Order: sequence, then C-alpha cells, then structure tokens
Amino acid sequence: MLSFLPAPLILLLSLPLFTLNLTIWGLIVTCCGMLKLLLPMPAARLKVSKVAHWAYRHWSLHNRQLIELFNKVEWQLEGEAQLSPQRWYLLISNHKSWLDIPVLSQFALDRMPEPKFFLKEELKWVPFIGSASWALDMPFMKRYSQAQIRNNPALQGKDIETTRQSCEKFRQQPTTIINFVEGTRFTVAKQRLKNSPFRFLLPAKAGGIAFTLASMGPLFDAVLDVTLIYPDNPRHVLVAMLLGRLKRVVIHVETLPIAGPVNSQIIGDYFQDEVFRQQFQLWLNQRWLQKDQRIAACLAATDNALKPRIDCASSL
Repeated sequence: MLSFLPAPLILLLSLPLFTLNLTIWGLIVTCCGMLKLLLPMPAARLKVSKVAHWAYRHWSLHNRQLIELFNKVEWQLEGEAQLSPQRWYLLISNHKSWLDIPVLSQFALDRMPEPKFFLKEELKWVPFIGSASWALDMPFMKRYSQAQIRNNPALQGKDIETTRQSCEKFRQQPTTIINFVEGTRFTVAKQRLKNSPFRFLLPAKAGGIAFTLASMGPLFDAVLDVTLIYPDNPRHVLVAMLLGRLKRVVIHVETLPIAGPVNSQIIGDYFQDEVFRQQFQLWLNQRWLQKDQRIAACLAATDNALKPRIDCASSL
C-alpha cells in the first residue's frame, strides 16, 4: 500500500512499527511467563498459556499486516496438503533470513498449531527468554556428550527421556515443532566455510531432527518439509522488506506422513545405531538435494525475464 514511497522514508516508518509490534506482544508473553512461574495450580497456568498464545498469534498477524502495508508482496503457497490446527507436525525448513520466523508464524495461522522451537535447557534460566518460553510451552532439551556418557553410562538415553517428558503436555495439546535443519542462516561465506555440496543450502544437520523424532515421533501426524524462497530478493531479505522492496515469498510445503514404512526409516536411535544413522542421513540428504534443486529452478525461472514466470513448485 505504501510501497510507492521512497525507500528511506519507508525504513523510517517500518522499523519503529515492527519494533513496537514485537515489544507490545513480547511484553505480554513475558509477563504471562512470569505469572505462570508463580502460579501453583495447573488450571491457572493453562489459562495464562492461552493468553500467551493469543499474544503470539496477534504478533504473527500484525507482522503480516505490516509487511503488506509497506511492500507490494505476493504470497505464493505451493504444495499445501490438508493441514489442521488439531493435528501434530514436525516442520523442517531451510533458513535464509531472520524474516523466516515471521513468515512461518503467519503461514501457521489458522492452518496448524502455533509453531514451537526446541530450546537448550540452559535457556530456561535466562531472564525474559526463559519465562516467555515457559509461557508459550516451548520444549526444553538436555543433551549429554559422548564423553559424559562414557564417564557415566547411566546417562545413556537420559537426554531423549528428559525431552520426551518435556513434551508430555503436547499429548493433550496439538503442536507444531520447527527445526531449521541447517542450524544457522545461509550465507555464501558459510557455504564456503562448511564446504557445502549444495548451491543454495548449508549441509543438513541430522542429529537435531533425529533427536526430535526419537523424542516425539509417535505424536506427529506428519513431517512438513518446507522450502522458503525469496526469488526477487535473493540477498538481504529482511533489509529489502524494511525498505518496502520485498516482492514475492514462495512457501513450498511437502507433507510426509509418518505412519507406515516411513516410521522405521526416520525414527530410531541415531546416536547409538550406526546402521540407522547412515539410513537417516541418506534420507535427509536426499530431501536437501531436492530442496536445493527446487530453489535453483525457481531462481532460474525468475531470472529469465523473457519467459513467463512459471510455478516454482512445478519447475523441477
């Protein structure tokens, strides 16, 4: 709506509004977390959690409204299966920009339960972050190194069991868990540093997603393999959005049901079963190769100005 304005003026308007949106709803969630920590009654905690999730949804909704206010942006959703807020999902995605989190959060609105991220147990005690995460029922995980396990064999399997207990509440509450499998945002410098075999992705880290599936696998209805592409803004996506220059967001979703043969292929003891670890890495690398090819095809179609733009999802 305001994308016709000069980019510096848009930045002066958009940055304070995005910051204000985060501050208002973030303070509500943080207060809910602090209140929840003080309440001994489970019923009262549940009510506080609902308020925190209400604030989270409004943060996501207003983010989208602000993006559309300052950018003439097209949202292109491809490959979506029938999703439901009443089901359980593990969402894996590439990680291109800080904008990915607001994009995935608004994508989840009315389609699936609010996304949650696995957090290290140490973050539970960090001021504001710990209480806000508590309010939003974010699961915490505790990992033991191989050295710790060797020194104390009783710790074998304790990390998965601890995480599983942290996720027990999700048996009654439909949930979407997000895992950015690359572990960090993609940049060309990181691509070179990690010697990535992919053109547009960093190597996939299998341990985290395998850990998640081992802890919560039976709860999930499906794995959602999401590919995020900003074809008209391949670099500095967040800056382009704040300047009113974000043009198109492509969200490609592939739904992988967990039931049946896939279950044994992706759920197992990744850290102790060598055969399963190799099988799981092969499965994940194949998915990452397909994702890389999809991004390449979409960007190539966008760059070719002489041809009509084709569907990024069907260009393979």
